[in-house]
Amino acid sequence: MHRLSSLPGADTDGPISYVEQPTAPVLFLTSASSDISALARVLDTQTKPIWQDGIRALPLDALSHPAQIDHYLALCTDKTQLIVIRLLGGRGHWSYGLEQCCSWLAKQKGRQLLVLAGTPEQERELHPLSSQPDHLCDAMARLLREGGADNLQRWLDGLEWILSTASGETSAIDAPSLTLTASPDPDPYDWRQEEGPTVGVLLYRAHRQSADVHWCDVLLKTLRAHGLVPKALWVSSLRDPAVQRAVKDLYRQQAVELVITSTSFASVQFSEAGLGAPLWDDLDRPVLQMLSSGRSRERWQDSFQGLDPVDLSLQVVLPELDGRITTRIGAFREVDHADERLCTAVKRLEPDDAGLNWIAEHARAWVDLRSTQAEQRSVALVLANYPLRNGRLANGVGLDTPASCLNILRWLRDDGFNLGEQPLPKDPDLLIQQILNGRTNDPESQIRPPLTHLPLSHYQRWWSSLPEAARLPILDRWGEPEHAVDLEPLGFAIHGVRFGHVVVLVQPSRGYDADQLSDLHSPDLPPPHRYLAQYLWLREIHHCQLMLHVGKHGSAEWLPGKSVGLSPSCAPALALGAIPHLYPFIVNDPGEGSQAKRRGHAVILDHLTPPLGRAGLHGSMLSLESLLDEYIEARQLGASRCDQIQQQLIQLLIDLNWPSIESFLSRQSSSAEIGDLFEQVETYLCELKEAQIRTGLHRLGDHPQPTQLAELLLAIGRSPTADRPGLTQWMSRSVGLECDPWKDEDGALLSDQDRQILERHGCHQPRRLSDAVEWIEAQAERLLLQLIEADGSQQHDQAPPLDHVFQKLLSSEPLPGPLQFIKTDLWPRLQQSASHEHQAVLAAASGRRIASGPSGAPTRGRDDVLPTGRNFYSVDLRGLPTEAAWDLGRRSAEQLLDLYELEEGEPLRHLALSVWGTATMRNGGEDIAQMFALLGVRPVWDGPTRRMVDLELIPLTLLERPRVDVTLRMSGLFRDAFPQLLAWVDRALSMVSGLDEAERDNPLAALTRSRGPQARLFGSAPGSYGAGLQALIDSGQWERRDQLGEAYLAWSSWSYDADAKAHNDRVGLEQALQDVQVVLHNQDNREHDLLDSDDYYQFQGGLAAAVNRVSGNDPKLFFADHSRSERLRIHRLDREIDKVVRSRLLNPRWIEGMKQHGYKGAFEMGASLDYLFAYDATTGAVPDWCYSQIAERWLLAADVRDFLLKRNPWVMRDMAERCLEAATRGLWSDADGTLLDEIRRVLLDSERAVEGGNFGV
Repeated sequence: MHRLSSLPGADTDGPISYVEQPTAPVLFLTSASSDISALARVLDTQTKPIWQDGIRALPLDALSHPAQIDHYLALCTDKTQLIVIRLLGGRGHWSYGLEQCCSWLAKQKGRQLLVLAGTPEQERELHPLSSQPDHLCDAMARLLREGGADNLQRWLDGLEWILSTASGETSAIDAPSLTLTASPDPDPYDWRQEEGPTVGVLLYRAHRQSADVHWCDVLLKTLRAHGLVPKALWVSSLRDPAVQRAVKDLYRQQAVELVITSTSFASVQFSEAGLGAPLWDDLDRPVLQMLSSGRSRERWQDSFQGLDPVDLSLQVVLPELDGRITTRIGAFREVDHADERLCTAVKRLEPDDAGLNWIAEHARAWVDLRSTQAEQRSVALVLANYPLRNGRLANGVGLDTPASCLNILRWLRDDGFNLGEQPLPKDPDLLIQQILNGRTNDPESQIRPPLTHLPLSHYQRWWSSLPEAARLPILDRWGEPEHAVDLEPLGFAIHGVRFGHVVVLVQPSRGYDADQLSDLHSPDLPPPHRYLAQYLWLREIHHCQLMLHVGKHGSAEWLPGKSVGLSPSCAPALALGAIPHLYPFIVNDPGEGSQAKRRGHAVILDHLTPPLGRAGLHGSMLSLESLLDEYIEARQLGASRCDQIQQQLIQLLIDLNWPSIESFLSRQSSSAEIGDLFEQVETYLCELKEAQIRTGLHRLGDHPQPTQLAELLLAIGRSPTADRPGLTQWMSRSVGLECDPWKDEDGALLSDQDRQILERHGCHQPRRLSDAVEWIEAQAERLLLQLIEADGSQQHDQAPPLDHVFQKLLSSEPLPGPLQFIKTDLWPRLQQSASHEHQAVLAAASGRRIASGPSGAPTRGRDDVLPTGRNFYSVDLRGLPTEAAWDLGRRSAEQLLDLYELEEGEPLRHLALSVWGTATMRNGGEDIAQMFALLGVRPVWDGPTRRMVDLELIPLTLLERPRVDVTLRMSGLFRDAFPQLLAWVDRALSMVSGLDEAERDNPLAALTRSRGPQARLFGSAPGSYGAGLQALIDSGQWERRDQLGEAYLAWSSWSYDADAKAHNDRVGLEQALQDVQVVLHNQDNREHDLLDSDDYYQFQGGLAAAVNRVSGNDPKLFFADHSRSERLRIHRLDREIDKVVRSRLLNPRWIEGMKQHGYKGAFEMGASLDYLFAYDATTGAVPDWCYSQIAERWLLAADVRDFLLKRNPWVMRDMAERCLEAATRGLWSDADGTLLDEIRRVLLDSERAVEGGNFGV
């Protein structure tokens, strides 16, 4: 039962409440609260009876839920003749309300509806919904946009005329003048002749027109108190080109050092944002986004969200298109008074001193950075370190972090920064060695000296200044600073090395104590004192002017606190302060990068993915392929040696520990079954051969080698887009092939015609698609090397020459479209990435702007992310899930259901799914769409915008299967970034659970009838992140899988409702998991794999362990590959692990690639083994042979062993210990004693290398 609002328009962000107002001839519903404030002021001057009690007003956020809209229109429109709606943004912002208002209009003759666009570009979309002609709507919308008393008076005259004409009292010729009274736009405000650096301040003029300027005055006063000279401008909108030109000219004249804007949206449309933001690009100054909350301060204090969904979209997500830096909340919208005529709350913005002071301090820091001479600037590079071992220093996904760090140091030195008298290390490994010669987070390093200490007294002075709300959680866990476990006689140790005015620091430990089980089960563990002390040292002792966290990702932006719009008590705010923050980040991870932007005020510097290439076959798999070819040929000829080859093949499959070979050998198999086996083997070999793997790591500001660059160019260029085929598709068609190298399965048999064509072009014995792909991609690499005029390697010199067909096409004038695109567009942008990354570092280091750009996976059709070196933005959350995401999600759901029923002989009824924020940003909401399809609901799309505006049930007669009961475990980032998707998920679950359908058709509804409402949307505690397994696995403080499941349950037991309100609901989570049959995880691109990150085992493995902990049963584990929307792949998790181990971990190509990166390459090898072990610990899905092969190929192979011993003996020791741990725990159950002894000798060798300090020698 929803409550009734005591004051309409006052409590728009709390629990759903119905709104009721006395009915009146005119209802004014608006997205802008300032409209209501301005209207109330104008009504004070009115004498006409119609305006004494003839109009009601309400902010649209008071009618955000369909139930509120239905209630309001049913009870409050009896006497209403005209509804006026002013909408900021497209119809998707209030689609249900528009639909219902149109229905209201149609129900009774004489009613009128006026839908007015808040921005000019929305007029053609919105104004046709009105009952009045477009020209009238245009004029009325302009009056509201211009604002001011005169224009509002004419607007009221227009409403009065509409009412009178609708009633037949006035003829059309009596229409009032709707001529605009224009005001200066932009218009300077409170400009003074003052000394100091000037900063621009942009304010909506609607605040002036509604007399809501107190907060503006306080903002300007605060800036002046920090020694800044504000040049404020009232503006109508930054979308107007004329306003943009005027703002740019005025701020150039005033030589502003920085701009602070309180305006929402962006200066560009989302569809145009990838081309840049001309206003800001031309000014080339940092732009800070001041936030203002539509909530009251009290509501904000009680919420982990920080901003409501509308504010998040309009003030954070869209401004990121401009490259604006997200700051703090400077004002809260509070109720000023209740207006008796409008029967609504009139609100004002109330300044927040803490937020405004932080904004001013941050602005001053950017200005000081810009004005300081290069040789005087102080900079800090921070390297992440987890797990806390010396072999795993300098995390950075896809990035050679030590090499990138050294590049940055060299660039700063060459740009005039003071890096001291001592020369920089000659190579990245020497830089790491220099860091490891001092103190790090590794307990073994405690005997080594730290860089310096922060005295306790200094820390205590800062500590005593903190608000009590900030100190209490830290005190509860870590005690007073003087009793801190990591306090030393000289104070808190600072870990790192110094190069003049630049320091390279090791990010402090988060503080998880392996001896404290409560830490390992705590999703909201506050940072320990030493963590905060090191950042305090950066600010107040080192006087850091620019902080770089090098590589995805550190821990500061994941500390407990609000998701955005932080308070002074949020842990990221305590740590980072107001230092300008630059964050090199891989371009394909918008989610976690957005976290750094929104919780760490970071400017992202996106970097290229690692080089990517075909895995190919290696070792015995090459022999297997050759023997299969021989067997096929012998069988076709009816040769007597078929049986002999057959036995050789079976023995080779046994030696290779081939999937399913054991089950095959356990039964008497017919010749047909043997044929089927070999068919499956050949198909899987094709898939392994065509797998995309990393062939190295990216070094910031460096190009890959020419052949790697050509392969990366191919990996990007072969992905088709809506307006052009992929490169390999075009090449296939150019020689007359029927097959599609992008869409078809690698193991598909070629047609006779295609085989003949390929043989004519020199392809040896083509049989399956992968044979065609191998030939086409070899030709493509050769073609690309010629196209970009790069020097080929010796390997390519030995490759077959470019086919005459492609040579002719390459020589044609003009070039064919796909080649023209690559040569003149794609290749130049890819080539520019290195220099852009270099220049972006120097731009930020001198206090200048980094241009904004899109993010995404370049090999999944997102070549628009190139060149890198930009401040990436994410996705317009208003448009999710997209139609494309629904199409893929629906097909993926159907494929999974078919596969499960085929394997299990019964329909799937209960499933658990993990969903991540980053993947959702990349793919447009495919996981959520998949969930909808499994539940048996589908989106309803708005016609013009094609945004989802509602959900509808798919009848069982059309579904022709049971609805699946889906439990969703979302990441903390997903919870923060997509609050509106939480509402849609909740709606879908409510629709399905409320149906009167049989248990066999709708298990969720049956459970709801028998047990009451069932929670199905779960996540970590409000303001916290992760799944809780990483620290526990690394600590070794577990004995059985169910203990890992228990940790996952402890971290995941918060259920969330449609308003993102959290409820600690351990019982509900256990009930939801009790019947789960399948745990599914989806992967949306192949620029990484499930053994590249701890997130995969934490979420899928943890969820599987939790199901086992709750039910005692092991669920079926499925993995879905969505990297090519045209070619979905779903299979068991053990198949995916097998594929990654064979195609990457054991692949000499990958190993050689890692060897080129020294310490960090060895780090990557150790990390992959850790993730493999953890997947085994949580699921048991890793077969024993994986450990023995990794031991033999990595630890015992002389060349790899020597590499590890020389470049990273710490990780070599970790790897040996991990293999021995797997054997001890029974995960590696058939470990050979002799092999284990050899691993122990490796362990001793690595111990000696570590103790002897022989690293890098």
